[in-house]
Amino acid sequence: MPAELGPESTAALLALVFRSFLPPVLLVALVLGSIFMGWATPTEAAGVGSAGALLLAWWKKALNRESMRQLIESAALTNAMVFFITMGASVFAYMFRALGGDEVIVDLLAQVGIQTAWEVMIFVMVLVFLLGFFFDWLEICLIVLPVFGPLLADLDFSSHVDGTAAFLPWLLVVMAVNLQTSFITPPFGFALFFMKGAVPPSITMGQLYRGAVPFVFLQLIALAICIAFPELVLWMPRRAGLLD
Repeated sequence: MPAELGPESTAALLALVFRSFLPPVLLVALVLGSIFMGWATPTEAAGVGSAGALLLAWWKKALNRESMRQLIESAALTNAMVFFITMGASVFAYMFRALGGDEVIVDLLAQVGIQTAWEVMIFVMVLVFLLGFFFDWLEICLIVLPVFGPLLADLDFSSHVDGTAAFLPWLLVVMAVNLQTSFITPPFGFALFFMKGAVPPSITMGQLYRGAVPFVFLQLIALAICIAFPELVLWMPRRAGLLD
């Protein structure tokens, strides 16, 4: 009979868990826990995660001059790409508003019968959901939000969300849940193609599509709850004093 795979004793199993499982779990818990507990902002928590990852690499003896060079080069290229996209989107949004784009959007929506605040909200949510089939979240946020964000902020949602300071965080969370739903919706969901690269070759795209359907319905329910009950979204910002 073939030898049994895995550690030969309980002590060896515990040592394996300690070396391979606990460090990344503690790192994730430290990063997310520092955000949830209010100890650090997301940016500060990202710095904590980077420092923890470097410590883990040093502990695994994988941290050297060459790996540091590759890390710094990769981070610089990624940051440069994001900054150029952000600058381009900012210029686009500024020129769009300076040339009266807001009024054009309002007139176009009025011509197709979309006038009330909730009608505009539903239109933007459907638009974001459809764009999520073909574009990444960064492009959507940097193009759609500058165009429709000010328009939505000027509409009257006071009976549903208390004040502009609370409306914008609620809108961003709703859009994030909407995008997350779009990314797993067949047949265009980005997440499904990422998953195809991680599963065994015997798993077909059709099986992934069928498996994603229940999660799409769960995401749609979550999206409806976030829209219908904004205080569920705003509870943590209020607790942290961010909306005062």
